[in-house]
Amino acid sequence: MVTVFQSAAVPFTSQEAQATLQEACKVAGLESEDARLIRLGENALFVLASEHVVVRIARSLDVLDDARKEVAVSAWLHEAGLPAARTTHHPQPLVVRDRPVTLWRFIDSGGGAATLTDLAEVLQALHRMPVPEDLALPQLDILGRVSERISSASVLTDQERQFLLTRHQQLQTAYEALHFPLAACAVHGDAHSDNLIKTTEGAVVLIDFERFAFGPPETDLAVTAIEHSVGWGTRAEYDQFAEHYGFDVVAWEGYPVLRDINELKMTTWLMQNVNEDEAIAREFRNRLFCLQNPDAPRQWRAF
Repeated sequence: MVTVFQSAAVPFTSQEAQATLQEACKVAGLESEDARLIRLGENALFVLASEHVVVRIARSLDVLDDARKEVAVSAWLHEAGLPAARTTHHPQPLVVRDRPVTLWRFIDSGGGAATLTDLAEVLQALHRMPVPEDLALPQLDILGRVSERISSASVLTDQERQFLLTRHQQLQTAYEALHFPLAACAVHGDAHSDNLIKTTEGAVVLIDFERFAFGPPETDLAVTAIEHSVGWGTRAEYDQFAEHYGFDVVAWEGYPVLRDINELKMTTWLMQNVNEDEAIAREFRNRLFCLQNPDAPRQWRAF
């Protein structure tokens, strides 16, 4: 790990991410003039076109262990033969402006969008892979970071904050009471098709290892299951996904708990960026309304 300039904690905005990028590129000896922000969520992702590098900037040092884990998981998956994102040759992670930074080889996405069938096949392969003892994957903390997001959010009223914290505790208790039918294994932790890249050669590459852990594979499957229920796909597409994987998590009696957990996670994840864009602010309010009104129809916009 390489540590450079430390600063007082400041909000993780697109401007702060840009400042962190500039400092990280200086440390790594990378050209940043053509840097382009491609995503701002739990992390900021920049592509450096001339360097063929993607720079991933996390929000705070609280997740430094996750950044270290990402680097280790990438090496393991590569050695095990599962196509996955790979880090550059630089010592990693960097710590810049009190934020963990990792550097990744750019993957050409010229092969078109990955399908749910692709996702089912990748997850099936991943869930069958033996985990090396020296990898030391953490146990899955399915609601990790959620309470911190709620407690620190400036956009919530006291009543809204208390509602979300209470919901968080209820779902944590319900999750701990579940009995999972499938054997525990390595899980991705954020297993949706946007975390796959199809290359021009047709290879399907797995990316984003921040939430990797050891836990119930049902948690990975539930991520896709919920998408059709919020309007991001059809039930027929989900059924095809379940058939290819070989297990229908929606038919399992514990699924409603995983569904509700994912709704809470999706809402609080979006909440972090409401000051970046009015459309995000509106969508956050839509999702919060749905959490407060469980019978309300879900028509959620993807970001």
